[in-house]
Amino acid sequence: MNSTNRRTFLKQLTVGSAVAAGVSILPAKASEEGASDQAMGVLVDTAVCVGCRSCEWACKTAHGIPAGDIEDFHDRSVFKEFRRPDHTSYCVINEFPAEGSAKLPLNVKYQCMHCIEPACASACIVGAFTKHETGAVTWDGSMCIGCRYCMVACPFQIPTFEYEKAIQPNITKCDFCYDRTKEGKLPACVESCPVEVMVYGPREDLIAIARERIKRYPDRYIDRIFGEKVVGGTSWMYLAPVEFDKLKFPPLGVKPAPGVTEAIQHGIFAYFIPPLALFSWLGGVMWLTKRKEAILKEVEKMEEKENE
Repeated sequence: MNSTNRRTFLKQLTVGSAVAAGVSILPAKASEEGASDQAMGVLVDTAVCVGCRSCEWACKTAHGIPAGDIEDFHDRSVFKEFRRPDHTSYCVINEFPAEGSAKLPLNVKYQCMHCIEPACASACIVGAFTKHETGAVTWDGSMCIGCRYCMVACPFQIPTFEYEKAIQPNITKCDFCYDRTKEGKLPACVESCPVEVMVYGPREDLIAIARERIKRYPDRYIDRIFGEKVVGGTSWMYLAPVEFDKLKFPPLGVKPAPGVTEAIQHGIFAYFIPPLALFSWLGGVMWLTKRKEAILKEVEKMEEKENE
């Protein structure tokens, strides 16, 4: 097979593979139905957390990330700098000075918020993110083309990219222990907490629990449940004794984040053809890369037949 025919073959195979795989070149639309009746969530009580970081260790262990001994996580020197979740740890604890009604430093857990209407899923042009009825937002590496729109779209700056990996880098984030909860288990972080900072259950029940705590202990909590309504609501919700901006939660409104990303994307895709062609090409290239071995074998077979 000459080089021209080989390039033609590869191009046709690339496009065909992308089509066969259902790769879309248009941005996904966000759900307009809101939270499902089956939606689960977690209520995090920051007034209770002692910063033991057992949740960090449990999360790593559950997801096959090197964790070491749990005693290593008792090192509080990590609190000197604010940390964010990344590919080495899908959740992290940060510590803040005592303030307001808090007598001791405040420890706060951060991870993907699992939005009811996730901006990452809306921004993804190939449908690599899935919002499940249980509340979890998961990522499918076999669909991802590496555009990293999800990173830009997320109002909480959660998805991270494995820049140090040259071959098949992943987008990483908390998956709400989707495989565990499907089997009726608790998320690993929730199960590991020794002081029951987190409560896992139906989202509506958690909101009722949070309101009851605020009513019963008005001196312990501010009158707000972070995540109840912010960006349309999230599966992870928080109680705190101080305003959430002091805990480095982003100042966000109640409008779902996908409304912003879709307005931009749909405007671009509605009036310009080049982005469509560009992302079609990117999808094909990434799909071709992931199927490199299979394609090369197919080329070799065709060459062998021509030489017979």
